[in-house]
Amino acid sequence: MPRVLHGAAAMDHLDQLEAQSIYILREAFARLKKLALLWSLGKDSNVMIWLARKAFFGRVPFPAMHVDTGKKFPEMYVFRDAFAKEWELDLRVEPCPPIDAVDPTLPPAARSAARKTEGLKMALAKHGFDGLIAGIRRDEEATRAKERVFSPRGAEGHWDVRDQPPEFWDHFNASPPQGAHLRIHPILHWTEADIWAYTARENIPIIPLYLSHNGKRYRSLGDQDITFPVASNASNIPEILAELESTKVPERAGRALDHETEDAFERLRVAGYL
Repeated sequence: MPRVLHGAAAMDHLDQLEAQSIYILREAFARLKKLALLWSLGKDSNVMIWLARKAFFGRVPFPAMHVDTGKKFPEMYVFRDAFAKEWELDLRVEPCPPIDAVDPTLPPAARSAARKTEGLKMALAKHGFDGLIAGIRRDEEATRAKERVFSPRGAEGHWDVRDQPPEFWDHFNASPPQGAHLRIHPILHWTEADIWAYTARENIPIIPLYLSHNGKRYRSLGDQDITFPVASNASNIPEILAELESTKVPERAGRALDHETEDAFERLRVAGYL
């Protein structure tokens, strides 16, 4: 008689990822007083919203907050407005300050990106959230690989990369510092290929910019003036997955920020950038 598998052994890879992320989302909701989910409109945060809807039986029970630089691609704003309505999200759109308000010593792209950090600080002060759910992944960028699932931030949103709580056997420290907040990262353990495979399996809507047009597509979406397409003929998700198996081009190769001085990204992250 064949052996019947139970629990994690019976799950495939995507099932396990989904279950872990749903557990993290439910832990955050149960243990923090005032949560928001940061919606950047890209593939990762769309998967995160999909997971939140599964975790809470079809309805996200906290606001989805878009910290808006005003410089996203038109397709991203169309997507936001359509699916905020379809998914019945409590959408909060929070503006960013002008570039003159951010650190002038940063390189140009990092300085532009820093507007989002300042906009996030303004939103935190306005709403008093003690937890922010963010869709970052460890495999995206070296600095993000140092993150924790429940990551404490200082009163100004600062991140101390050298002083982070241990996380063993899915035991998380969900107590934010006094006057500060936690960043919760439910898809930290996913990869780019995982995101696309899950998007295909679940039939999650995507922004068309991710698909090839005239031999180019976007692998990562940010502001129009600091985000560029990469060479690609992948016009659907199976072709994207096949491409990822062979490419050595980094996911964020089209982000101008990642081509500036070596410490620019880490300076932004320490200061509170996503």
